[in-house]
Amino acid sequence: METRRIAAVLRDETIGGALLLAATLLALGWANSPWSGSYDALLTTRFGPSALHLDLSVREWAADGPLAIFFFVAGLELKREFVAGDLRDPGRAAVPVAAAAGGVAVPAVLYTLVNLHGGAPRGWAIPTATDIAFALSVLAVVGRRLPTALRTFLLTLAVVDDLLAIVIIAVAYTGELSVLPLVGAAVPLAAFTVLVQRRVRAWWALLPLAVATWALVHASGVHATVAGVLLGFAVPVVRGEEAGGPRAGPGLAEHFEHRWRPLSAGVAVPFFAFCSAGVSIGGLGGLADALSDRAALGVVVGLVAGKAIGIFATTWLVARFTGASLDSGLAWVDVAGLALLGGIGFTVSLLIGELAFGPGSARDDHVKVGVLTASVLAALLASVVLRLRSRAYARIHQLETVDDDRDDDDDGGPGRPPPGARP
Repeated sequence: METRRIAAVLRDETIGGALLLAATLLALGWANSPWSGSYDALLTTRFGPSALHLDLSVREWAADGPLAIFFFVAGLELKREFVAGDLRDPGRAAVPVAAAAGGVAVPAVLYTLVNLHGGAPRGWAIPTATDIAFALSVLAVVGRRLPTALRTFLLTLAVVDDLLAIVIIAVAYTGELSVLPLVGAAVPLAAFTVLVQRRVRAWWALLPLAVATWALVHASGVHATVAGVLLGFAVPVVRGEEAGGPRAGPGLAEHFEHRWRPLSAGVAVPFFAFCSAGVSIGGLGGLADALSDRAALGVVVGLVAGKAIGIFATTWLVARFTGASLDSGLAWVDVAGLALLGGIGFTVSLLIGELAFGPGSARDDHVKVGVLTASVLAALLASVVLRLRSRAYARIHQLETVDDDRDDDDDGGPGRPPPGARP
């Protein structure tokens, strides 16, 4: 069951990565075309009820609205991993959790060092986030024969990475805090929690409560995407005792994840990319000018070098000095490839850049160039490293295929009926 779920997640995120790339290229093309003024005019168009603090531009709606769906799915995934997934087992979780922590700490330190004197230290968190959709898309391009252990390690690392990014956004990038709306958000959130714990699935009952929670969190000054995470955490992962025991089967989290992940990966995240990635580069001269900004340079150093050093070094230290170990299907060159792949930072990196420097500002545009440049470099370097093991991956893939065929036979698949079945 867990293997099938991971495979389904990987498929959704890979398709989402392709749509994300298409939206990014469209935004870049439009922003660097003769019609770039219409792109800027579209993004600055404002609409929404001002009485509810929701008179936002299209760019702000993309970051605060649809992206909350992405964080809702992230919340569902995080809770599932901690309750019923790989992160439930401390032994299995130790290595990817430590790798994710190292992959957040080292990039932040390197960015801060680059921006220590006369730079832009407020953007220290920009290079800490890995974009799982883009990373999995690169894996799909590198080859379909990559071992399951490699993909699972990346997915688990990305889940913890998302959790750390959520905490950073909530703590470090909350402006003026309004306590009353934040306290008020607890009421619809509590009602939502009660209903989902009672296995209520009706959208007409849950959606208004979710929207109310989101609106109140937004009005409080905390970034509205945090509401998506809180709502995701409220959803039960496994069935209750009335359904035959706490481990009787999947709960609402899997149901909601199945329903909302396509909307997140196929609509919400590409829409955010379209509204955030469109930066006017201005040729090689403009690219060089953008990368001369210490904020952009810190992002490139943090994502390309910081992620690789942080993930690989932390993984090695944990495996060397604790009882934890790598999966038997992974070699250290695989960890090096995944560490480089962790330098693909896009969705959350762009969001933190906007929170740090303001959407549409000159420095935010430079940060976008830095994120795009670093992500391309990280993808190319990771592809080269992972390609070195293509023959070994082909052998592992063949062994996994044989094992899957045996499992199908035992379950009554194409090979033979299940044990005890009548002929």
